[in-house]
Amino acid sequence: MTVRPVVKRTARAVLLDGDDLILIKRTKPGVDPYWLTPGGGVEAEDASVVDALHREVHEELGAKITDVVPCFVDTVEHIAEDGAAGVKVQHFFVCRLESMDPALRHGPEIEEPCGEYEIVHVPFTRVGIASVHLVPLSLRHYLDGNIEGVRAMHAPDLG
Repeated sequence: MTVRPVVKRTARAVLLDGDDLILIKRTKPGVDPYWLTPGGGVEAEDASVVDALHREVHEELGAKITDVVPCFVDTVEHIAEDGAAGVKVQHFFVCRLESMDPALRHGPEIEEPCGEYEIVHVPFTRVGIASVHLVPLSLRHYLDGNIEGVRAMHAPDLG
């Protein structure tokens, strides 16, 4: 059995606001627009993947989140900045929006943007998910097949 080294880890929010999913619409010069969940790389100063999630959501949205529950992991081939080959593991967490003030957004995506980062609300339904080019494709498929299950991750009787 070959074990590929993990060269990058990310934390991403399947962020629910009532009946909506909050996404970021990315528009880059010369590339068709795509939508992704808020989040980003786990940094050395992050005490945990969940700490990275909170930091990234605050940077990208000016938001605070609550009810953080792991829901999905995606693993893809990746070349690190130092040239090391391995995999990137993306940790997705379902969570609820507690508050958001876009005026508090900061970090490289805001201060030195490559294109546009637009905060959008999409209905958290199969039709809503199908209406955008959500990446990665594996997340799109997971959500399409598990909307009810993802919502159930916040059921009061889970314990």
